[in-house]
Amino acid sequence: MTTVNASGKHHKTDKLPQKITDQLTDTENEQLKVLTNYVYDRLNNDPSGHDWWHIYRVVCLADQIVSQENGDRFIVLLAALVHDVIDDKLVNDPKLAEKALEAELSRVGLSEKQVTAIMVIITNMSYRKSLDHKNHSLSIEGQIVQDADRLDANGAMGIVRTMIYGGHKGHILYDPSNPARDTMTLEEYKHGSVTTINHLYEKIIHLKDLMNTKTGKKLAEGRHQYLLDFLEEFHAEWDGLR
Repeated sequence: MTTVNASGKHHKTDKLPQKITDQLTDTENEQLKVLTNYVYDRLNNDPSGHDWWHIYRVVCLADQIVSQENGDRFIVLLAALVHDVIDDKLVNDPKLAEKALEAELSRVGLSEKQVTAIMVIITNMSYRKSLDHKNHSLSIEGQIVQDADRLDANGAMGIVRTMIYGGHKGHILYDPSNPARDTMTLEEYKHGSVTTINHLYEKIIHLKDLMNTKTGKKLAEGRHQYLLDFLEEFHAEWDGLR
C-alpha cells in the first residue's frame, strides 16, 4: 500500500496497515519501513507461532492501547515491532541478536535514548521475567507493548498459537495423569514436563490478571472468557460427553 503523510510525500509500506504509517513523520516512516523489513526477513518463516503475523497483530494492538493511554507512540510501535527478534526461543545466541538489533536501530538513525528505551522494554517484558522473582519495572511504553504481546497469547489466537508451538516442540496434546502445575520456577517453566493443554493452564489462563493498562485489561476480558469456554468444551469432548 502507499501512504501519504502531512507533507504530501509518499511512502510505500507493504507490511503494516495504513492507520499505523499515516500518523508518522517522513523520518519515522522511513525508519519504520527499514526495521519492518529487518524483522520480516528474520521471522516471516517462523513455524512456532512467532511469525510475522504475530508481530503485525502485536503492533496493531499496541497502537490501539497507546491511543488510549499516555506514552511515546513511536517507541511503542518500534518495541512491538522488534520484540521477538532477540527471543531465546527463536535465536541461537540472544546476546548476539541483541547487539545486532542495537546496531540496526542506531543505523536507521534512532537516538541513543530511543535505542535504550526499546532495548530495555524488549529485554524485560517476557513472561519468564515474572518467574525469576526480580523487579523488572517497565515504562508505560513497555507496559503497553507487554499488554499487546500478552493479548495475542490469549483468546482464540492464543489457543491456536499454543497448539502451533506445542506441535513445533513435539509436546503431546494432553495427558490427564499429568496435571497442570500451580506454581513454577523459571527453570521448571523452561525445561519441565509439559503438555500443550497444560500450557493454557500454567501460563495463558493467568494473563488476564497480569495486564498493566486499563485498556489492556478491558481487551483481555473477552479473550479470557473465550479461553475458559474453550477449555470447558475441550474437557467435555475429551471425556466423550459432547
